[in-house]
Amino acid sequence: MAIIKRKVYKRFLFEYYGAFNINYGKVILMAAGVSAGASAGGIPVLILKEGSTRSRGKDAQHNNIMAARIIAEAVRSSLGPKGMDKMLVDSLGDVTITNDGKTILDEMEVEHPAAKMMVEVAKAQDKEVGDGTTSVVVVAGELLNRAEELLNKNVHPTVIIEGYRRAAEKALETLENIAIKVDPADKEFLKKVAMTSMASKIVSENREQLAEISVNAILQVAQKVGDQYKADLDDILVQKKHGESVSDTKLINGLLIDKEVVHPGMPKRVEKAKIALLDCPLEIEKTEFDAKINIESPEQMEAFLREEESMLRSMVDKIAATGANVVICQKGIDDMAQHFLARRGILAVRRAKKSDMEKLAKAAGGRVVTNLEDLSERDLGYADLVEERKIGDDKMVFIEGCRNPHAVAILIRGGAERIVDEAERSVHDALCVVRDVVQEPKILAGGGAPEVEVANVLREYAQSLPGKEQLAVQSFAEAIESVPTALAENAGLDPIDVLSELRAKHEKGETWAGIDVFSGKVRDMRELDIYEPLAVKKQMIKSATEATTMILKIDDVIAAGKMKAPKTPKGPEGYGGEFE
Repeated sequence: MAIIKRKVYKRFLFEYYGAFNINYGKVILMAAGVSAGASAGGIPVLILKEGSTRSRGKDAQHNNIMAARIIAEAVRSSLGPKGMDKMLVDSLGDVTITNDGKTILDEMEVEHPAAKMMVEVAKAQDKEVGDGTTSVVVVAGELLNRAEELLNKNVHPTVIIEGYRRAAEKALETLENIAIKVDPADKEFLKKVAMTSMASKIVSENREQLAEISVNAILQVAQKVGDQYKADLDDILVQKKHGESVSDTKLINGLLIDKEVVHPGMPKRVEKAKIALLDCPLEIEKTEFDAKINIESPEQMEAFLREEESMLRSMVDKIAATGANVVICQKGIDDMAQHFLARRGILAVRRAKKSDMEKLAKAAGGRVVTNLEDLSERDLGYADLVEERKIGDDKMVFIEGCRNPHAVAILIRGGAERIVDEAERSVHDALCVVRDVVQEPKILAGGGAPEVEVANVLREYAQSLPGKEQLAVQSFAEAIESVPTALAENAGLDPIDVLSELRAKHEKGETWAGIDVFSGKVRDMRELDIYEPLAVKKQMIKSATEATTMILKIDDVIAAGKMKAPKTPKGPEGYGGEFE
């Protein structure tokens, strides 16, 4: 029995005499399909369509690891307070300047499937805990780098994966053991955590003020459920408007709506506001069927118009009867209804977003009413002040002084669009880390201290393991130290000297010895008030390990050929020729 290999249009075919005999080491699998016509020796069988490619074994692993490491290298230089920023220009020419790992990877428009997995890791980190997106990608890249060294020594991928999983479990256990418990309502500790999160951002000069705003916002919306607190970031509206400076960013104990008052005759400022929240239009509803009205005299026309006016007047009378002096409507408000509201001295806003209505109900304590007939005084919300103000080129309605609001707003200002965008990302990270500590009140000192401590524990743990798994655990320990190494490199320090000093201090029992990137020395991070949530570090270990093991388990990549774009038709004769 023989195998004949032929290359036809860049495809591998294989033939058989009498029966299939497939040598997987030499023949690339193709999708189901039989070539037209049979050769003299047998039937050529195609398994994959034209243009498909396949890489196997070490080639596939090397390509995937290489792609993931390149992604990690791309963000590595942006880690830490001394990290650099990236300027990202998209296909439309829009510019983003940031050092936020998730944003960098989002804007890069990555194509390689293994590299996309690294982007997903950063997104998962951002979604779960909101911070540590750069660290998780750096650690995952280093784990893959160390794994490749073991693969080159003929250590099987499943052995490496098992070793990494054991190391991750031990690392999580170690982090829990060394974590510092705090009071979830302790503003001082929460503020320190928020300031650490923003230390590496463009807006780091204003981090104290922004940290204060973030802490107050989270504590305002946090609610106690049993023995724990729960805080939902959806209850915090973050609105950005460029103009003034970042120092003019402020917290509003209420809400702001990016709309203006609908009628110039309405008051622009209402104190002791009673707010009606309507999810129904203040308009005459159009019928869903065709109707014809025969009007034979001017009196009938006038009666018809007066009836429409009377219906709108009665709607406004119902609102006024409840004592409401502010109306926020999710739907439209008829021009005539606007006139009647203005005459009653009622401030009205129309076409508010549904999300804003929900937040406003929590902030002002009202209820969103879907039928005007059901509106009563009990459904009204309250605010000390509702006022239209001009912010930059736009007018916005501020609702302030709500009693015990469970939803608040942060108005972010900045001198340029890029600054405002980065300030928004920084505030988002700060809100996330404060929420993490409020929900799981445990923190760790920063500066690479937890990573070095975990690495020391893992090296001791590796000695107790039999076989080649201990090599994987040792590799995990070295990979986790990529965080303090990157911090030192980005601060212009010698990473070998710094890491040697860190290891020596941790072996002496100095658990919180870390890198002070500003002085270039190894110090106790608690003295510098550098703190991070335990939840961020735990998620970093979990996400990086899962992504690494998934990539290591791949030993075969079969990629379908790209679809060819259809031919573009030419224009008519005289305008580029006839259509093809």
